[in-house]
Amino acid sequence: MIKDRVTSGRVIRTVLPAELADVVALHARARATYYPDGLPQDGTDWAEAWRGALTRPDGRVLCVVEAGHMVGLASFRTPEDAPADEVKLFQFHVDPDRWRQGVGSALHAACVAEWRADGRRTALLEVHVDNRRAQGFYRRQGWIPEPVEPGAHHLRMRLALPGE
Repeated sequence: MIKDRVTSGRVIRTVLPAELADVVALHARARATYYPDGLPQDGTDWAEAWRGALTRPDGRVLCVVEAGHMVGLASFRTPEDAPADEVKLFQFHVDPDRWRQGVGSALHAACVAEWRADGRRTALLEVHVDNRRAQGFYRRQGWIPEPVEPGAHHLRMRLALPGE
């Protein structure tokens, strides 16, 4: 389990359930950037979804805090029916005002360090097919895209986590 990491005035730590409103707000700001017509109203109760992620005993939600403000977050766990050495990154968001300032890279490095410490060998994620910026970020971090199914809304990517 990750302990608070302090780097360049940034703290990377586990999100507290009391921070739910901050998580939901950051998630909405980040998602809005890759939906040119606005966030889809698909009926998802994001507050409830994040509450579930924050309270799952088998999952983790990490955040990056700078100057008392949450500027990045990542949610991950072992997917159901997956090998124990596999982890899935379900959510990864950086406040758009903080893009290209190292927040995402620092958060990603903290996730990878925790996954390796937990004995994970493979990480998976799905990213929206129109979110080219995020796809580029993940590729720079070493993630490899899998073939896209025709009509799919998400691209699946995989990261090998060899031991150090």
